[in-house]
Amino acid sequence: MLKKIVPIATVSYTVLLATVCLITIKQVPDIGVSYGDKIFHFLAYGLLTILWFATFLLTFKITKKSAVGYALIFAVVFGIIIEVLQGTLTVSRSLDVYDMVVNTLGALLASFILIVKNKVLR
Repeated sequence: MLKKIVPIATVSYTVLLATVCLITIKQVPDIGVSYGDKIFHFLAYGLLTILWFATFLLTFKITKKSAVGYALIFAVVFGIIIEVLQGTLTVSRSLDVYDMVVNTLGALLASFILIVKNKVLR
């Protein structure tokens, strides 16, 4: 059952993340946290990495080490593509190099956690 749900959840989350990043949001609520946008990016791309790790592992039945690597690469490339699209396709969004950095850091931390938790390098 989990093998069927994980890829659906992963693709749904990926599409939702892309949509939220590319649509115009007129009024973003102020949550009173400095750098709230960067915290969102960090957490969103960490979760994206974990979901793709689970999908690669369960659906494609590859090794844990390869699943972590593919998930990390996917999340980083996806984040870069989304930022470029924000700069080229939208009028209300702009390309932000700092968002790319934070996206990558979120993916790297999630990958590190997956490596440690799953004892990938042993």
